[in-house]
Amino acid sequence: QVQVVESGGGLVQPGGSLRLSCAASGLISNSVAMAWHRQAPGKQRELVAAITNGGATNYADSVKGRFTISRDNNKNTVSLQMNSLKPEDTAVYYCNAGPDSNYVTYWGQGTQVTVSS
Repeated sequence: QVQVVESGGGLVQPGGSLRLSCAASGLISNSVAMAWHRQAPGKQRELVAAITNGGATNYADSVKGRFTISRDNNKNTVSLQMNSLKPEDTAVYYCNAGPDSNYVTYWGQGTQVTVSS
């Protein structure tokens, strides 16, 4: 069984920073890609940032230069450092890991990020 657990969400003022963390545990290789997605009310879930086990990264245009994704392969964790936050960054942020060798992608339950004054 695989578990993906996020932490670090909360309420922050515009221009502030937050750091999200995610840990994948269980029968999952540390070679799978990991990523952060987000879903705002009334909108579709969208990719925020992704990282391969080799460290290659990909970002949504809306967060480039403000967000940084990183991972620790030994611990099977991924983090998302979010700076210069804007109200439009408000969403539930989801971490995922995969796909694995069975083409399965595992998702966490999500963590709420609210950017508001």
